Amino acid sequence: MRRLLPLAAALFVVGTAHAAETTLPAAAVKTAEQLRDRALTDDTAYRVLDSLTTEVGPRLAGSPADQRARDWAVAKLKELGFDKVYTEPVSYPLWQRRSEHGAIVAPFAQPLVLTALGYSPGTPAGGLTAEVVKFDSLDALKAADPAQVKGKLVYIGFRMQRHKDGADYRFGSAIRTMGPPLAAAKGAAGFLLRSAGTDADSRTPHAGVTGFRDPRQPAIPAAALSNPDADQLERVLAYGKPVTVRLDLDCGIVGEYTGANVIGEITGRKHPDQVVAIGGHLDSWDPGTGAIDDAAGVAIAMGAAKLIHDLPKRPDRTIRVIAFANEEMGLWGARAYADKHAGEVGKFQLGSESDFGAGPIWRMSASVKPEARGAIAQIAALLAPIGVQYEPGQPGGGGSDLSQMHVRGMAALSLTQDGTHYFDWHHTANDTLDKIVPKELAQNVAVYATFAYLAAQADGDFGSAPGAFTGDGARE
Repeated sequence: MRRLLPLAAALFVVGTAHAAETTLPAAAVKTAEQLRDRALTDDTAYRVLDSLTTEVGPRLAGSPADQRARDWAVAKLKELGFDKVYTEPVSYPLWQRRSEHGAIVAPFAQPLVLTALGYSPGTPAGGLTAEVVKFDSLDALKAADPAQVKGKLVYIGFRMQRHKDGADYRFGSAIRTMGPPLAAAKGAAGFLLRSAGTDADSRTPHAGVTGFRDPRQPAIPAAALSNPDADQLERVLAYGKPVTVRLDLDCGIVGEYTGANVIGEITGRKHPDQVVAIGGHLDSWDPGTGAIDDAAGVAIAMGAAKLIHDLPKRPDRTIRVIAFANEEMGLWGARAYADKHAGEVGKFQLGSESDFGAGPIWRMSASVKPEARGAIAQIAALLAPIGVQYEPGQPGGGGSDLSQMHVRGMAALSLTQDGTHYFDWHHTANDTLDKIVPKELAQNVAVYATFAYLAAQADGDFGSAPGAFTGDGARE
């Protein structure tokens, strides 16, 4: 008998390891394939997107449209048949934009097209006039002697280039968020940047947030120039003469506002307390109607969940759609959601948010436990025929808002859209419904419906647990 004990122990270990594997039932795979194909011709998401951008329009966080958007989302989720619809409060600083003007005063007087950046304070009455000092990068500003900056209007002229994955935005957004506080710390009077965008022929500045989140923090007026206006400013600077610019911004933080995340659920029939999380953010910048950023994400999630809802049987686990509040000015809804639900992270089966427009999804990566890699590969096999390639060596982050749950241990996917032209329109007056291609939007819905349904039906979990993915780059 002693000689048999090691063999018995080995069999137990093998059996335990096998039991830990997450698998996808054959019936679920077949249903998901049908769901994928149905989604490619379904127009629910487009109708939702049309409704939000037409009936509500721009949705600047804290504006009167903020409440209208929440009311719209609650009504739309109920109209689509979600079993449970509710809101969770989110509080944040209330920033308002009232007016904005700019002009070159000397040596060649002419107007500039610009937009105030989020959390920028206003200029003094009558505006701010100062000499411009130019830097080519954030690092150059960091290295600058404060004497070179004091009392000046700092300008950084980094020009983003188009990439399928939008790679240059990490530089453009860093300049927009980190540049103003850095310039303020060095004594600058104000801050300008070339818009964080890839359009070249449109005088449409790109809005966006600065790093001035705390109203007690010293702040300076900050604005983004349209790309043609940045070109014009640089041509004037090239003459080698002192260049003076006047800014007149009426904007600033005026108190605190309480909005809400809007949540809809399709209740799981076997494991209702286990959740597959999908969503988008409900707010937008105010120049356009927020179609690509991020009415599309809200519509994709609602459309995918509606298709699952309409199956003959409810999914085994709950599908939760989250329309997050105030992503644009600092992930406020995401952080509030993660703070509230961090203790439940082990019940989150898998999650991914759409917040990169509605171009075709072409890449998928995942942060899951090793025993769930086979299930992810099966999901990838179903998505390959509609143009999605799986990169097993890369982690998944969950998207901008759900990244906050991923930081706390939620298993997550990254589903990357083709963003070649996304930053032509991002945060501008040109972010409107006409930029959405219905067939491409439907492909997004097909991807989200397929992965969400299979995650809900899986035998086993994907590894969500407190701190589970700290080694894959998950961070605040």
